Amino acid sequence: MNIPLGLDFPTDWGRTPLARAVRTLLQDVIIVPATKYASSLTVQGLENISRTETMIFAANHVSHLDTPLILSSLPADIRRHTVVAAAMDTFFLEAPKAVTTVLTFNAIPIERHKVNRRSAALAQRMLEEHWHLLIYPEGGRTTTGNLQEFKGGVAYLSERTGAAVIPTFVHGAGELLGPKYAKADVYTNAPSQSRHHVAVTFGTPLRLEEGENIRRFNVRIEEAVASLGRAVTGDDTYGVRGE
Repeated sequence: MNIPLGLDFPTDWGRTPLARAVRTLLQDVIIVPATKYASSLTVQGLENISRTETMIFAANHVSHLDTPLILSSLPADIRRHTVVAAAMDTFFLEAPKAVTTVLTFNAIPIERHKVNRRSAALAQRMLEEHWHLLIYPEGGRTTTGNLQEFKGGVAYLSERTGAAVIPTFVHGAGELLGPKYAKADVYTNAPSQSRHHVAVTFGTPLRLEEGENIRRFNVRIEEAVASLGRAVTGDDTYGVRGE
């Protein structure tokens, strides 16, 4: 049987009781302990995570390890009810990789290079079914180490579903096995460290304000993540781009 790939890869099976039980076992026994050991992970801002509303975690993206790091930072009940928006062209073009990605991280495929209605509709459906969503608004791992311009999907999804946006900043992931999992030269040209401290920070929830359009909301989301980055790193140039 030929399984459709790309945006057509089926993912609903990844949220069945059996798949959820297997994923819980994988994450609780292997992924989370290994991630916390390798990163000596510290987490800030857990008070910003709600138990009563649907959330979109909008995070900077440095490394393929960002996803297990963020998931490991979340309370277990939130982690088990979080869907990860994963790049279609990276994780869903080969069946074995797609199956592993869905089973391990509860992932859905998204088109990151252009607006795609199917991607948006699937992500919107997950939020409407009260799954939380982890997404990287830059559309890919940073190529410079600095924050890249955000695409507008997060603001759109929040506006359509009412989900709160949680600005999320991951610091130190680029140094953790950087040559294997990062993209920016500052990490890929550095020694590969099997252990490196990582800090994950969750910011104050954001919502569309009265009279605010989606474009402005998107800018505000990006600035919130950049502001977290500047506060955590002490680098006043983080997230600042020349005109």
